[in-house]
Amino acid sequence: MRDESLADLLGGRRGAVDATLPPLAFAVGWLVAGHSLWGGVIGALAVGLAVAGWRLARGDRPRAVLVGLLAVCVAALIALRTGRAADFFLLQLVTNAASALAWTVSIVLRWPLLGVVVGTVLRQRTRWRRDPDLLRAYGRASWIWVLQYAVRLAVFLPLYAADQVMALGAARAVLTWPLVAACLAVSWWVIRRSLPPDHPGLRHPVTTPAEPALSTAD
Repeated sequence: MRDESLADLLGGRRGAVDATLPPLAFAVGWLVAGHSLWGGVIGALAVGLAVAGWRLARGDRPRAVLVGLLAVCVAALIALRTGRAADFFLLQLVTNAASALAWTVSIVLRWPLLGVVVGTVLRQRTRWRRDPDLLRAYGRASWIWVLQYAVRLAVFLPLYAADQVMALGAARAVLTWPLVAACLAVSWWVIRRSLPPDHPGLRHPVTTPAEPALSTAD
């Protein structure tokens, strides 16, 4: 099997690094400005705009850049609306809970989202689902992603309930790009362990032929 990791295919660690900067800027701005909500919001938006400009300059897709910037703006609006600094991280809590649920449901329905994502990147449509070994491997590896979201929720929820803004900013940094990198590595290891040694790899699904239709004469 070709030695090509999920990190090579998905490039998730780079985007995750960028995603940690605005929340950190919010926490630092909030602290430096004397626990001022506007200090945190201005810091987050300034860093978010800088990150967006840098990503556009290096040729990243404008849609992905705008989605990242929009997430920062929505988080800032939520905090300004409620007047509670910890609510800047509420969007992160909601998206992690929704993601954990979506990945779990996808595994149960035998449409594991890891397979959907990788299959889309490789332009395979649904061919990967007709490979029983690959379908099983994606299903097992997708549980690692469910665990990733569950770990975040287990850490974020108590900090959010206790209104620990600086701890939320630090946890967001620690549990974003390092956790994504670990998740990519472990889920790739699970895939490799799940596939038979002679499997040609993610790029070459071994599709099973369709069963012949039964004759009406039988």
